[in-house]
Amino acid sequence: MYVKNIMTTNPYTVTRDTTIAEGLEIMREKGVRRLPVLDGDNLVGIITERKLLEVSPSPATTLSVFELNYLLSKTKIGSMMTRDVITVSPDTLLEVAASIMKENKFGGIPVVEDDKLVGIITETDIFGAFVEVLGLEDNDSKIHIKVKDNKPGVLADITRLIANFDVNITHMALFRDTIMLRVNTPNLKPILNELENKNFDIVYFFTSED
Repeated sequence: MYVKNIMTTNPYTVTRDTTIAEGLEIMREKGVRRLPVLDGDNLVGIITERKLLEVSPSPATTLSVFELNYLLSKTKIGSMMTRDVITVSPDTLLEVAASIMKENKFGGIPVVEDDKLVGIITETDIFGAFVEVLGLEDNDSKIHIKVKDNKPGVLADITRLIANFDVNITHMALFRDTIMLRVNTPNLKPILNELENKNFDIVYFFTSED
């Protein structure tokens, strides 16, 4: 899967001259926590909600409401944005983008193509992809199998066994020593019986409704 498959296109943006007050208003109104900063079509920085809140006056300050509002309306994002922005391209593999985000503790990364901002990928997008890959929102039956002896061909044996029941595997994932399957049948009993007969260790199953 590639970044372009799940990224948010046409993200909300600001310019260097956008004020703190305006930036916070956009974030709160649009429900986002980071805004790419553009100069024309070129990405020149990024600003996060955390950064804006850090430079905003504390409620404990002795400044009056009018003074606070004045500061927020005059201070420009260009003076506090992160300039050296790490980006990815639309054709970056999703796992590569996720690794970059984890390593740098980023909640999101701008997506750039031909020096133009084309999107942004966030932890929410990656979580959504995870849900889709595992089929968590689909009404399919689930089988989790613990692999005792992870020898070559184990996965092929399992898929062939299930195919013999004329059942499709709709989603599959491998986490450490557990194979997680989702299959499009509510009748799991014969499949489970056959798996057990073949000495597969079933650690969890859930039968969907018709």
